[in-house]
Amino acid sequence: MNDLTPLMIGTLGSEALLSGPMARRQALAARIEAAGLDHVFIADHISFHTGIGMDGLIQAAILTTLLPATEVCIGVYLLALRHPVPVARQLSTLSESAPGRVVLGVGVGGEDRHEIEICGVDPGRRGARTDHCLAALEGLLSGEATDHDSDFFSFHAARIRPAPTPRIPILIGGRADAALARCARFGDGWLGVWTSAARFGAAVKDINARADALGRPAPNAHGMQIWCGFDSEPDQARQRLATRMEGFYKVPFESFERYSPYGRPADVAAALKPYLDAGCRRFNLMPVAASEEAGIEAVAEVASLLRKDPDSHSPLHGRS
Repeated sequence: MNDLTPLMIGTLGSEALLSGPMARRQALAARIEAAGLDHVFIADHISFHTGIGMDGLIQAAILTTLLPATEVCIGVYLLALRHPVPVARQLSTLSESAPGRVVLGVGVGGEDRHEIEICGVDPGRRGARTDHCLAALEGLLSGEATDHDSDFFSFHAARIRPAPTPRIPILIGGRADAALARCARFGDGWLGVWTSAARFGAAVKDINARADALGRPAPNAHGMQIWCGFDSEPDQARQRLATRMEGFYKVPFESFERYSPYGRPADVAAALKPYLDAGCRRFNLMPVAASEEAGIEAVAEVASLLRKDPDSHSPLHGRS
């Protein structure tokens, strides 16, 4: 795997960056690159709650073009809803265009079971299907002839070339015990969400122990995906963040509040510091601010504050 920098901090590839007038999109992209952020990330949904969605791989292709000096993290891709052979082709093609600038986060979804059902996937078996997809993808992305036989899909002598060079890092999202086991088996790191710093640290130790039992190097590119509200007035920051999150998840903000910091950039950085201490080396920050530009600048300020911490500068190397 290509090495990851000691501390990766990025912002959301927002709707304003991905659609609308091209001049505005290019201006936002230039602002992100000027801000010194390490990456942008995008989500992936086919039909979430009210039918909204976004194709993570297509959007990654757009972002690697708009942001030629910036890494793009797909976090997280609902791999179980696709067949791994065409996904491998898409990743190979994307890697040819943007070698070393794509990170694939994989999760099982589940906040909206209907989204899974309409894709012909049993929600209760999406974890097992994800495991088979990851196993198949590992072989397919090697460039070698690959066989796979399972209850979900079967193929023989499938070959996808060229193999991505350098290889595409894979992060595993999810809070359940099964997600930690999946990370130990397949991942270069874990991508946590709705998790306390104490739980984050415990999960990293758990993953390391599982990887050791499997005879694999410990994953070390662990990260957190976190919604953040920014404003000089904390009440305004909270209100803005609550409105956005409730509109997306259809759940009261109080369910997320303890994991979703808000206020000034210094307040948010202070809330993220315990995760840094617990071993987090990738922050995917989803800013909600008065404007897109304000959100980018706020994330950049948070990044600057966290990078000043001495714990953020220990070497972080990818798994081979």
